[in-house]
Order: sequence, then C-alpha cells, then structure tokens
Amino acid sequence: MDAMDRKFMEEALREAEKAFALDEVPIGAVVVYQGAIYARGHNQRESMGDPTAHAEILALRAAAARRGSWRLHGMTLYVTLEPCPMCAGAMVNARLDRLVFGAFDPKGGAAGSVLDIVNDHRLNHRLAVTGGVLAEPAGRLLTDFFRRKRQLPKKET
Repeated sequence: MDAMDRKFMEEALREAEKAFALDEVPIGAVVVYQGAIYARGHNQRESMGDPTAHAEILALRAAAARRGSWRLHGMTLYVTLEPCPMCAGAMVNARLDRLVFGAFDPKGGAAGSVLDIVNDHRLNHRLAVTGGVLAEPAGRLLTDFFRRKRQLPKKET
C-alpha cells in the first residue's frame, strides 16, 4: 500500500468518524491536490435532510467552490466506501484524475463491484482507481454503526 494513499485514507476515516458521531452512516472523503488536502466531507444526509449529501458530493462541492470551477483535473478523491452510482457519476463529471476507496460495496458499488461508472468506456472521462485501501477499518466502522442501529429502539413516526 502506498504511504500517501494510507495517509489520506486515514484522513477520510477521520471524516467518517465525524459522521458516526452525528449518527450518520460513517463515510468520509477528502479531495487531494498537489499532495495536500484541498477539501473534506462526511455523510450528512440526515443532518441536512438532503439525499445527495453524501461524503463524496460534499467534498467535491467544497473543492469546486475553492477552485472556482467544476473541473477538478489533477485531483484525487479518497473515500472510505466504494462510491454509489450518483457519486461515481459526479466524479466523472468533475473530471477527477483518480479515486481511492477503502471498503468495497458488493451491493451498490459503482467503481467495479456492481457497476463501473468511473471506467465506462462509453463516457467521456475515466478515472484511475485504487480500491481496498484500509478496507478493514473502513468496513469495521460501517459494521459497528449498523450493529448499533439494530440494537437501538426504533423511533416512532
């Protein structure tokens, strides 16, 4: 495992821990540019009441706002779980250079597990992808979160 990939995935895990503390699905992301963290995000769907408030989307929005452009050439996104189709599509549209993710998502992953949106030859852009970086701690955080959710009494609506 590349030392830089490990370093930035550890930062994405810190973002995931923030989501966990907010009772959000613990997924975190960081966007890296020229060897430094450029933007961060963690899941906030419940907090924001927004179905698109995934860690990746929030990190991409922050990076685009900082750059002043939606084109994120030269950037890498690190995320603790293989992206869903929405997030994978956003990465393609943002023209990211690279995606690095932690745990594979065999039920909904769109970077090779179920779909491969980030490398679909029919699209106008593709990303270099490295999966499985610190997959064990990323997966454990998700497992712990959902185990805790199953043990809590359900909220009445």
